[in-house]
Amino acid sequence: MVAFAPAEDQSYNSGKALAESAELKGSARSISGFHIRDALEAVSTKYPGLILKFGGHAMAAGLSILAKDFDTFSDAFDEQVRKKLNESDLNAELLSDGDLQAKEICLENAELLRNQGPWGQGFPEPLFDGQFEVLQQRIVGEKHLKLVLSHPASNSIFDAIAFNVDLQQWPNKNKYAQLVYELDVNEYRGQRSVQLLVQFITPLESL
Repeated sequence: MVAFAPAEDQSYNSGKALAESAELKGSARSISGFHIRDALEAVSTKYPGLILKFGGHAMAAGLSILAKDFDTFSDAFDEQVRKKLNESDLNAELLSDGDLQAKEICLENAELLRNQGPWGQGFPEPLFDGQFEVLQQRIVGEKHLKLVLSHPASNSIFDAIAFNVDLQQWPNKNKYAQLVYELDVNEYRGQRSVQLLVQFITPLESL
């Protein structure tokens, strides 16, 4: 018996071949303890030709690969990460400069900090921490948390925003929250005001 397979769609195969030969470009940021450029160099040495080009330094890098090699590169890079890091290395750590009094959370200080930059690796922007009463909370832009907070020591009110929050946890029924934040300048319709740019937030039942 002779079996006949259906003819392949030539236009589909042409498009698939084109996609596989397409060049993918990416950039990366690393964490303390993992030299990302060295990791890319190790991948390139072990798999010659896999990475078309790359460059960077310990904390940031860029590279180009072919689309068809993405899975191979992903596995090779994952191998390098596992050689250098363990689970404890992947725990986020935020170092705070301490609590601020309500009078210190002001536009003047926010602008002062903004003008001291640029901030970056080895020269991080100051972070502060504190406990606040949550007066209002709502999700904006799909997964960003907009807050109105009250400073417990003075009842001063501040706006705050936390990006990419866990939607299973926020909005939250608890009336209080522990924050780690930057002082930020919010500009809206020509008006400038201080805003807390939240890096970490967790609900509290009480202060």
